[in-house]
Order: sequence, then structure tokens, then C-alpha cells
Amino acid sequence: MQKSYTFTSADGTVFPYYLSIPEDCDPASESLPLIVFLHGAGERGTDVEKVKVHGIPKYFDKESPCRVITLSPQCAENRIWNTQVYAVKELIDYIVKEYNIDHNAISLTGLSMGGYGTWEMGMSFPGFFAALAPICGGGTSWRAGLLKDTPIRTFHGADDNTVPITQTLEMYNAVKARGGNIEIEIYGGVGHDSWVTAYEKTDLIKWLAKARK
Repeated sequence: MQKSYTFTSADGTVFPYYLSIPEDCDPASESLPLIVFLHGAGERGTDVEKVKVHGIPKYFDKESPCRVITLSPQCAENRIWNTQVYAVKELIDYIVKEYNIDHNAISLTGLSMGGYGTWEMGMSFPGFFAALAPICGGGTSWRAGLLKDTPIRTFHGADDNTVPITQTLEMYNAVKARGGNIEIEIYGGVGHDSWVTAYEKTDLIKWLAKARK
């Protein structure tokens, strides 16, 4: 079941967020994996319902496709994920402690603005996440060495006119050049909605749920 809550970080950042937990889960006696999802720019604001439009919270809204807890925070209207990595990490740490999350099974995925945020979170906290899945995003490729020990699957539409595919290719090539464990899927004829194919037509969600350090 998925419910909405609010978290305020030490620096005063307020995150409305969705949390999904399998109905028969008792965190006191079971330590489940956590999938963190970062939404795109269009879902920013104070109406947390918008977060369920795409991605992980969309698929975990009524039931849990796999036995995992999911966390989907909402970014404020005038902010981007890349400038809030420490506040987001603080929220993740809170959820990990509050719900007895398996520390070796925390994965992160995001789309568009959230794809950029996924790359940035991975590089800001190297070794923390068991797996990353940035979709149609990009990052600072000169820091890609920080990701060489983290399994990554990245996705992009070949005809994306909002975030050029070169953004993902640059990160993919940089991580690969540094010996990283990374895979890429490029969808021909797909624009700025490659997340639909990534989440619905691949094993990505199950892969994230199974990821372990």
C-alpha cells in the first residue's frame, strides 16, 4: 500500500513523499530492499499526487509488483534534484532507519530531471547504492570514476528532443572507460518518454529490487 507523508531536512527542505510497503510486511521482523525514485521536472510542486504520474510510484500505487519498499519524494517547484542531494540523502537515511531497510539493498532510479539527479546522487555518495538506473538524464562525466563499482542500467529514446541522447551516451562512455559495470538501452523512434519502455517492458523494476552490494 502506498501512502503520502512529509519530511523536513536539517536545512529546512520540505519533501512530500510517497512510501509503498507490502501490506503483510512488518519492518520490525523483516528487512526489505528499498527503491528510491526521483521524478521529472513536470511533477515538481506541492501536489504529491503528481508524483504518481510516471515511474515507480505509478506501478506501486495499488499493489507491490515485487517485495520491496519504495520511496518517491517530490521536488519543490523552483528546485532541481542536483542541488538537493544531501537533503535527499537525509530523507533516505531516515527511511532506512525507520523501516529497517536492508543497507545492502538500496537502489536509485529517476527520469529526466530525476535521471540527472540519479547520476548526481550516485557520484555524491559512491558505494552507497546497490544499483542505479538513470533514464534520459545526464551528468558530469569527468566524475564518472566514482561510479565504477556500482551496477548501472541507463536508458534513452533515440528521438528525445528534450534531453539529447548525447547526455546519456557521454555518461555511459565515461563509466565504461573507467571499467564500470554499465549497460545502455537506446529505443529507436522513442522521444522523451523512454521510461515507459524501461519500466514496463524490461525487467528493470525486478532488477532494482534484487540488487545487492
